[in-house]
Amino acid sequence: MSHRPIILGIVGDSAAGKTTLTRGIAQVLGENDVTVICTDDYHRYDRKQRAELGISALHPDCNYLDIIQQHLSLLRTGQPILKPIYNHSSGTFDPPEYIKPKRFVIVEGLLGYATRGMRDSYDVKVYLAPPEDLRHTWKINRDTRKRGYTREQVIKQIQQRESDSEAFIRPQRQWADVVVSFYPPSDNLTQDELLLAVRLVLRPTIPHPDFSSIIGDGEHAGGAVRLGLDRDMGKPVDVMEIDAHATAEQVRDLERSLCQEVPYLGQFCSLEGNPGIGKLIGTTGETLQSYPLAITQLLITYHMLKAANVSANVA
Repeated sequence: MSHRPIILGIVGDSAAGKTTLTRGIAQVLGENDVTVICTDDYHRYDRKQRAELGISALHPDCNYLDIIQQHLSLLRTGQPILKPIYNHSSGTFDPPEYIKPKRFVIVEGLLGYATRGMRDSYDVKVYLAPPEDLRHTWKINRDTRKRGYTREQVIKQIQQRESDSEAFIRPQRQWADVVVSFYPPSDNLTQDELLLAVRLVLRPTIPHPDFSSIIGDGEHAGGAVRLGLDRDMGKPVDVMEIDAHATAEQVRDLERSLCQEVPYLGQFCSLEGNPGIGKLIGTTGETLQSYPLAITQLLITYHMLKAANVSANVA
């Protein structure tokens, strides 16, 4: 559809779910057609140096933002980059990797929208904003299970980073086309909670599908899917919410509307034909189906394919 890569940005705080969402979208689009870049690889200092300097990985001064911007510009024009690699297990840097962009490029990380030049490189921008209590739970689980930290160390790190999260990460929400907030169906968070509802803030910065023709001005499918108007960071937005226990039947109309508006999306978006959509792996290895996640993946895929079509027509 296009000679230049289509670039998606996914930004959010540590353990906000960026990698999980990225992996799912790559599966929808076809992993052979997707290049994934993590901006956290562009840290200026390793873990030991950060501790000595008293600076967190969330601070712009701890990252080569100018190199990220340069690499995004190269990727957008289809040129290769030599990308650094930060090893989260050891806290040090591995040898850089030669990356040649594929048809789609997903760029995920902490500071992906930190500069104007970076923001201008994306075709679609997504920000992940789960409730802080849930993000803390995810971070504790991830860092203790995969990165060798103790629970006490992770909690201390969260507390130490809070000022940087407030100053540098959360303000990037204002630049997103779509704000994704997964949240638990009740106030009782559990470590294994994976079946979450989702609130999608749809900003008018890009043209979204007309869900109102299906959902109307209120509820749909027994209230499992809701569409409304709200304000986000002081600006008017459309908001769609999908309950955690929404069924395939309840979301199929939404899926069908996406496929009809962008005909070539059909090969990607069928809930029946693409078994990877909306799948989560539980802590005991079981596979769970999340229809809120599935619709989120399809909506973002829709925007990437639509951007590719627009770019091809312009070319």
